[in-house]
Amino acid sequence: MNGPEKSPIRVLLVEDSAVQREMLSIILEDAGGFEIVGTAVDGMDGIEKTGQLRPDIVLMDCHMPRANGIEATQRIMETCPTPIVIVSASLLPDDVQITFDAIKSGALAVMSKPVAFSAPDHDRQAAEMIQTLRLMSEVKVVGRRIVKKPDMPAVRGAAATSREKMQLVAIAGSTGAPGVIADILTAVAPQLDCPALVVQHIARGFILGFAAWLTQKTGLSVTLPTEGTLVQPRCVYLAPDDVHMGIGGDGRIHLVDAPPEDGFQPSASYLFRSVAQAYGRRSMGILLTGMGRDGASGLLELRKAGGITAVQDEASCVVFGMPREAIRLDAAQHVLSPQHLAGLIAANASPRKDRRDADAR
Repeated sequence: MNGPEKSPIRVLLVEDSAVQREMLSIILEDAGGFEIVGTAVDGMDGIEKTGQLRPDIVLMDCHMPRANGIEATQRIMETCPTPIVIVSASLLPDDVQITFDAIKSGALAVMSKPVAFSAPDHDRQAAEMIQTLRLMSEVKVVGRRIVKKPDMPAVRGAAATSREKMQLVAIAGSTGAPGVIADILTAVAPQLDCPALVVQHIARGFILGFAAWLTQKTGLSVTLPTEGTLVQPRCVYLAPDDVHMGIGGDGRIHLVDAPPEDGFQPSASYLFRSVAQAYGRRSMGILLTGMGRDGASGLLELRKAGGITAVQDEASCVVFGMPREAIRLDAAQHVLSPQHLAGLIAANASPRKDRRDADAR
């Protein structure tokens, strides 16, 4: 006997271009399992109709009149918390940075707006959009999540876990993580005396804009490495699209075109496992909010190698999937809020003098 028929996912489409509205509507209708409960022609219209229609998810353009995607996201998350997926027609870094401001305001994901039906890449982009909408519609958002920026005494006063000089920090996250990564790196920037390697699950094409956005937010040098890049202190390296990022004991980054792990390429577990082998107890791994289980097994390898391991706590996560799996495997020594994760990094990755001062306190 078949179970009860699953209700369609109710979508509010917020898009100021009539042509784009029609294309997105056709994609959703052809995919099946979706019901377009309304359309909005600008940001203010989207805010009002979200409150009126209570959709399961909002699919929203970022560049719109009468409230852009950032402003509309902020208002929706304050007044009627709803899963939001941002679509952008431009992958230029300056344009993409705006989409990350929307994510920091509470949107769950960003992705490319599908190209015209006749374009070679249309089917792939449309399929990715449909998959993202289905996954994100299941996220139970509770309101705008604001990560409290730690004040400097709190960061400096965090107890150092390792008496050995920390030489590398590895951070990974997925749904909800871009803003958390920005907050953590901003907080620790004055103390960060080692390189940081970051894997962020994100739609193809947005990672370069994410690097530019992080550079602007944190004041650190945030780049996409090439094969053999020698890492430097106070620099942040983001895994590029469609390759795994690892590192050797000589401090050089390796980019590997290997199959996805736990459904992802780049994979957090691949990064953590590489760091465990190359740096062991001289390293730290942090796993942030995200859907699925990527990162958990690699974080366990890092813990076994003597590295410091931590995950984001459930109360501050948009999706607790990846941290929960790491906790289940006993891979995490610490379960902390973003504020305290920043403190943990600062206490262990700061210059020796600062660490002695922190220990004395």
